Amino acid sequence: MAEEKKPRREAPDPNSAKVKLGNIAADAYTQAQLAKERGEKIGWCSSNFPVEIPETLGLKVCYPENQAAAIAARGAGQRLCEISEADGYSNDICAYARISLAYAKIKEAPEQDVPMPDFLLCCNNICNCMIKWYENLSKELDIPMILIDIPFNPDYEVSPAQIAYVREQFWAAIHQLEELTGKKWDDENFKKVKERSGRTSRAWLDATSCACYTPSPFNGFDLLNHMAVMVTARGKDEAVDAMETLLKEYKENHEKGVSTFRGEEKYRIMFEGIACWPWLRATATGLKDRGINMVTTIYADAFGFIYDDFDGMCAAYSKVPNAINLELSRDKRIKLCKENHVEGLLVHTNRSCKLWSGFMAEMSRQIGAACGIPVVSFDGDQADPRNFSEAQYNTRVQGLMEIMEQKKEAAR
Repeated sequence: MAEEKKPRREAPDPNSAKVKLGNIAADAYTQAQLAKERGEKIGWCSSNFPVEIPETLGLKVCYPENQAAAIAARGAGQRLCEISEADGYSNDICAYARISLAYAKIKEAPEQDVPMPDFLLCCNNICNCMIKWYENLSKELDIPMILIDIPFNPDYEVSPAQIAYVREQFWAAIHQLEELTGKKWDDENFKKVKERSGRTSRAWLDATSCACYTPSPFNGFDLLNHMAVMVTARGKDEAVDAMETLLKEYKENHEKGVSTFRGEEKYRIMFEGIACWPWLRATATGLKDRGINMVTTIYADAFGFIYDDFDGMCAAYSKVPNAINLELSRDKRIKLCKENHVEGLLVHTNRSCKLWSGFMAEMSRQIGAACGIPVVSFDGDQADPRNFSEAQYNTRVQGLMEIMEQKKEAAR
């Protein structure tokens, strides 16, 4: 019996947003490696550190959180976590941290190599675990660490006092980097970076808001993949071009009535939390097979930074998801659910992210009540595959689908 030939997959369009975004993510590591080989000092940078600072100074940086997500998605999360655990790091701390600390020890991973850093840029507006993670990297690698402290904001707005506090730290970090690297800050260059970052962010936010259409012109899991560019490169010309291309494609999809979501979009949900990178296929398939499209997530929108000046930048970095109170966090999610016609909320209780998951039970209860939608949660982890059960996930998703279907039937 002749072997059945698989259909040939067409080569991707090099001018598509998907290819452009993929190239930017890959090029970031290449450029950092080349800078290292030229003898330039390069850094490792936390995801919510103001990327405009190294970009304006012309410094190459890599993002350990992105590297850890890539390593986990390519199947090596457990291997690197176990290296850190053998060194005494608890299984209870963030898996991104355990992977990064292991990489700092072994200095290579075929799943995603990055050049070793000469300095560290840390900002605690995403979590305070970040400080201990980077302090340990600094000690193990014997390199300087620059820390920006952005306090948790209990109010709805960012106060002038907090902006002043953050502004002084931003300038202190700039001066420390000038001294460390010999690079000089240039106000005109900052304006260009700010404008590019604003254009990239507006295109990204407009693209994600296309989920308001029914059917959505995209599969929400696309956002999780494209988000890496928003984390690492939103101040670059290439990112402006790629995100504006993405927006154009989503608008065209809507006009043609097509979507990157494969299959019929029967239900629309919001996904809460970081992706389970080791189980991305299982979590995506569990939704797709039931006709459930994840149309929005606060995690994707978190990296759209729009501001007018330096103080505006300080305020923007003081309003990222893990640095704001429950009420503002809740209201941002309610807005997304209502604008995007969400019918259910799927919450990832992420073992790695205690801060995020800690107040999620109460927040998701309030979101469900305000939007009149069912809420279910599942246990998982952003990078450690041992903390996820596919059977539990599918049971919870099935339950969510049945409640959404009952509500549809009742409304008919």
